[in-house]
Amino acid sequence: MRFVVAVVMLLVAGCGTAEVGAPAADGRVVGEVSTPPAPQSAKPKPKATPVKTTRKQVVETRPIPFKSKTVTDSSLPKGERAVRTAGVNGTRKLTYEVTYVGAKATSKRLIRQEVSKQPVSQVTVVGTKVEESTSNECDPNYSGCVPIASDVDCSGGKGNGPEYVAGPVEVIGSDIYRLDADSDGIGCEG
Repeated sequence: MRFVVAVVMLLVAGCGTAEVGAPAADGRVVGEVSTPPAPQSAKPKPKATPVKTTRKQVVETRPIPFKSKTVTDSSLPKGERAVRTAGVNGTRKLTYEVTYVGAKATSKRLIRQEVSKQPVSQVTVVGTKVEESTSNECDPNYSGCVPIASDVDCSGGKGNGPEYVAGPVEVIGSDIYRLDADSDGIGCEG
């Protein structure tokens, strides 16, 4: 075996004039063995941390809108409106079961609901009372009380009002409403 090693050394030493570590004529470095670079070790993958799943009960409060209704009131003048009872919203309590995976909510299920405060309906009144004619609203051209209006006709006649008078009435001034058709001084005769 010694002989083989000596021959190999001789052959290597005698194959050229280059020294060990010096470049040979063809560009190789004598005596150095080139080895491919060692593969970089891949970073080990971190072990997956198990994601925690939790369930919690969550309570939400929502408003219940109040309703409105209108009623008539014969003690208020016709057409007048007033709020008798102000409307108030109610509240409803909703309980959910929420499932979380990690910190993220993934599902939500309603498990209970209850009314915690009933709504109160708003009541608006509208007047229907019609004011009666008073003595100072009577036309001075007629005896009795013929109302002062844009037009007055005899009750039961063909006129279209808006006011009517039951006769007979005496014309004591100008017959501005033309109640005395036959001009005998008595209007709405029958």
